[in-house]
Amino acid sequence: MRLPLRRMVVATVALGLAFGSMSGSALAHERVVLTGQHVTPAQGPLIQDGTIARAAFAEFTGTGQQRGLRVRFTSGQELRMELLIADTPSASRLPVSNLPELIVIAPDGSRRTLAISERTPFFEPFSGTSFLYLARLRTKAQAGTYRVLVSSRSSTPVTAVIGIGYREVAGH
Repeated sequence: MRLPLRRMVVATVALGLAFGSMSGSALAHERVVLTGQHVTPAQGPLIQDGTIARAAFAEFTGTGQQRGLRVRFTSGQELRMELLIADTPSASRLPVSNLPELIVIAPDGSRRTLAISERTPFFEPFSGTSFLYLARLRTKAQAGTYRVLVSSRSSTPVTAVIGIGYREVAGH
């Protein structure tokens, strides 16, 4: 059954307003899309407040592809980042050595590669998508801009997600 275009537009706007007015996880993790133009952190988006919940999506189709972004913090703020993948049959079977890699470079230049330490399922009800948590980082932030780089290590198509922040803020 096909709905007339006008009805579809009205329904879409109504749903958008309904979800936009909800609190909690409906606002969780504003989506940031990392494209093939965001190969390095300098070329990627700059997230001004690393404490506000966001999810950066990177679609990989081959080995060695990378995507980057930058995230700002002030001294003493809590830095929280998570690496997830979409839970597809082919991606979920990848060995650890073929899963995406997440590198976080602090303002002082120190680098941390998040170790893949889990495959915890997570179902996101608003998009109807299943994910697997692979790694999590929680520490005190240095003041300044962190550079974040996610890389593919397999020819198997994978959607990697970098969860950033923890505060749910309407409109962000």
